[in-house]
Amino acid sequence: MTEISVREYDAKLDSKKRITLRNAVFDYFHVSELEDGRILLEPRELVKPFSVSANTLSMMDQAVENMKNNKVSGKLDLSEFED
Repeated sequence: MTEISVREYDAKLDSKKRITLRNAVFDYFHVSELEDGRILLEPRELVKPFSVSANTLSMMDQAVENMKNNKVSGKLDLSEFED
């Protein structure tokens, strides 16, 4: 399956061997230099999206363990929040 180009333009290296990306959506990229001279840029995010911290996972495991051992509070009355 071929990918459709969204934008194409020519760029020139500056005196410090840099290229400016116009209207880039991402701030960070993973760079792959291929044998045939092509350079592949893949957008990167510094924080994994939708990840759950180890502390949160530990707290969830403890909550499930408490439910299995019937160490839970009584029912909550949420009727005051109903329309």
